[in-house]
Amino acid sequence: MLSEKVIRRQKIRYRIRKKITGTAERPRLAIFRSNKEIYAQLIDDVAGHTLCSASTTDTQGKTITGTKCDKAKAVGTMLAQRAAEKGIVSVSFDRGGYLYHGRILKLAEGAREGGLQF
Repeated sequence: MLSEKVIRRQKIRYRIRKKITGTAERPRLAIFRSNKEIYAQLIDDVAGHTLCSASTTDTQGKTITGTKCDKAKAVGTMLAQRAAEKGIVSVSFDRGGYLYHGRILKLAEGAREGGLQF
């Protein structure tokens, strides 16, 4: 059984997904947040492919230290760097049903500082 909180977030997520789609030129920046980790990926919904991704578990030899908000900001800059390598500048932001504050806000700030536009 899913909790009422999870069901509410799913309804919000589906409502957002009706309006936001990603293309190869402007992919969708999708975010998933768990209690410990945060995951972000750029998705081309037309082709059904993930173009690049970043998360707190995917550090590639670097250790991300600090609070969960600091880690989310580092994930945002890491994702923006990987997107720049693939030539992606502009994205559609999909907050995944989460409120735009805390870790979601910090990830967005990190992505903007890294060069993504949304």
